[in-house]
Amino acid sequence: MSAVTVDTPDGTPSARPPSRARPSWWATPWCRALIGLGGFMLLLDVLPRLGVVDRQFVPPFGDMAAALGELASTQDFWYSLGDTLRGWGIGFAVAMVAGVVVGVLIGSVPVLREITASTIEFLRPIPSVALIPLAVLLFGTDLRATLILVIYASFWQVLVQVLSGVQDVDPVAEQTARCYGLRRLTVVRTVIWPTALPYVMTGFRLAATVALVLEITGELIIGTPGLGNRIGLAQSGGQIPTMYALVIVAGLLGAGMNAVARAAQARMLRWHPSIRRELT
Repeated sequence: MSAVTVDTPDGTPSARPPSRARPSWWATPWCRALIGLGGFMLLLDVLPRLGVVDRQFVPPFGDMAAALGELASTQDFWYSLGDTLRGWGIGFAVAMVAGVVVGVLIGSVPVLREITASTIEFLRPIPSVALIPLAVLLFGTDLRATLILVIYASFWQVLVQVLSGVQDVDPVAEQTARCYGLRRLTVVRTVIWPTALPYVMTGFRLAATVALVLEITGELIIGTPGLGNRIGLAQSGGQIPTMYALVIVAGLLGAGMNAVARAAQARMLRWHPSIRRELT
């Protein structure tokens, strides 16, 4: 589309960029996402009915939806959902606070960063599920057993991001703040924290998803009350549509948490160039 020429107040022509046409409703990201989800559900319903996959193991989506409706009418389902959200919330909150505090402390002290680097690189790759025997030995099927897995896995997601953010701080700005005699906490608040905040929000998004995965995994393997425990019971009892319905709920929880985390990131970092580009 060519530029439109208009006259300025002094009579000289000026080129005005053409206005952007608003995209059609079907071209919006939300609409396309719904179309893709609807196509997936249709495919999941048709394939078992046509015999492409065994209905004994993958029932039609309609059966899953019916089982989900029955679950939603029971109190046990909502209690299990509440148990999962409680475990996720406690573990995620502890991991975020610990990861930010430890990350800022280690990252802002070069000596601590060098001393702990090898230890962090040794502990971080250890899978959280490898701690299940220890968690069961210490706490049995109590909520605290699952919290060990959630906190351990989520903590590293936050810590690594915070360390990267602190290392990205401009050393000239940090030295200037110290030359002006600012206190350590003031330097952290005015110089280190604004630079590290985008990294913290990235860790926030990653940790939120990882915490949910480990919460449901712990419930499934350890037997802690929650959605994961009910998935295991439905599978062992041959209630396949109910099992898939619970898996759908877990997926919806993950999608909802990711959407909330993205919204929080956009709000907290609305001043950041990357977020401003996404919003324009």
